Amino acid sequence: MKKHYQILILGGGNAGLSVAAQLLRKDPRLDIGIIDPSERHYYQPAWTLVGGGAFDIKKTVRKQSECIPDKADWVRDEVDTFSPDQNVVHCKTAGNISYDYLVVAPGIQLDWHKVKGLSEHLGTKGICSNYTYQSAPYTWQSLSQLKGGRAIFTNPNTPIKCGGAPQKIMYLAADHLRKKGLSDSTEVHFYSGGGVIFGVKKYADVLNGVIDRYGIETHFNHNLVEIDAESRTAVFEAKNAAGEASRIEQGFDMIHVTPPQSAPDFIKNSPLAVADNPLGWVDLNKDTLQHNRFKNIFGCGDAGSTPNAKTGAAIRKQAPVLVDNLLSLMKNKALNQAYNGYGSCPLVTGYGKLVLAEFDYNNEPMETFPFNQAKERYSMWLLKTKVLPWLYWNKILKGTA
Repeated sequence: MKKHYQILILGGGNAGLSVAAQLLRKDPRLDIGIIDPSERHYYQPAWTLVGGGAFDIKKTVRKQSECIPDKADWVRDEVDTFSPDQNVVHCKTAGNISYDYLVVAPGIQLDWHKVKGLSEHLGTKGICSNYTYQSAPYTWQSLSQLKGGRAIFTNPNTPIKCGGAPQKIMYLAADHLRKKGLSDSTEVHFYSGGGVIFGVKKYADVLNGVIDRYGIETHFNHNLVEIDAESRTAVFEAKNAAGEASRIEQGFDMIHVTPPQSAPDFIKNSPLAVADNPLGWVDLNKDTLQHNRFKNIFGCGDAGSTPNAKTGAAIRKQAPVLVDNLLSLMKNKALNQAYNGYGSCPLVTGYGKLVLAEFDYNNEPMETFPFNQAKERYSMWLLKTKVLPWLYWNKILKGTA
């Protein structure tokens, strides 16, 4: 096994593989290693559709070996610690691997443990989550067996990957209940640790209309902290306008949980993290994606400190900026490319309905199509269910989109 790479990439997800593929398309002679322990690669954006019974879970996974660029080395290992002053990462099995340049793209960590009683009961008693390959099918099982009562959908008070995902499954559930004639006998509740339904007013306005259409009850500044599986009770920490906290209990027949999220612990506890930040994001320049303290290190994707929506669409815009800036640095040239904070959230609002939200760092719309994307459209549903999965496997991971 090699002990040194010209460019070492940490993470074999969307960000790491996109960057690797684009670098090699620019210069096939580059010596690139990709560190990632996973044997399987997942297309996670479709898990919402899986939870809504509208997508086959088996179509969301492929062998990692099929996704690694041909001219890159795959180091099947986990990073334990970093020594950025020595340009070294320490792996659990391979030991020290050195680099000239490092790209940090490990993805985001699901902090199930921050909700008491969640991890040990996930996948039972109506407690479900679309955030893993293993648990997403149980969401549809729970929803399809629901005959009435109370369905709760939660959103934590931390940044999360795909910020609209907690809502998308809720709208699919409400539409399913409507189609089955169960709307009158089922309460649908949205409990969010945040203060608004969506950060961009143009899209928030239409989402509030969707909420009214389905009769969903919203509860903002309510953060899930505990689940009692036996009594089917969820416990929330609620904050009032004065910032005073209280605990509120709510029974459920089904609860879809979006777990709190943060940078992986090995990032959080490393010199690469933003100082004194409890969520441990990689300390990046939001424009150039270069590390703020270690100039031969760059970052891409969900673990970065850049204040954008953590979405695959953001990675698609970050990757070419990072690639161009890294190659410029290697040639001792100025870093002239800047990421504008673009993010996209295909907001599923029911079966066959989707609002395509696109926006920048300032939460200003940045729409692609020559029509009002704040309108629910079947064409955008087809984009989500047909076009984007194909684009991911065939273009994005290969560095051509």
